Amino acid sequence: MDKKNALRAGSLAAGTTLMMLLMSSPALAVTRDDGDDPGKGIGVAETLGLFVGIPLALFVIIAGLVMVLDKSHKQQSTSRNVDVKA
Repeated sequence: MDKKNALRAGSLAAGTTLMMLLMSSPALAVTRDDGDDPGKGIGVAETLGLFVGIPLALFVIIAGLVMVLDKSHKQQSTSRNVDVKA
């Protein structure tokens, strides 16, 4: 019974994917719309800077601020405060 449901789900997913691929028309992206006025394209270095470099720099800055401003590392463990009598 489980194999039949898995086969049904797989065929439904494959059919849906195939229909979506057939219905979408990438050729329409070539035609320009009225009033469309795109700017000049950006290069590889600019793209990597915008979408990789800036997010990584922000992550490093935020992580650094969290580590520097963290006050919990100054707490002592409780084992130093416990007196053990033998």
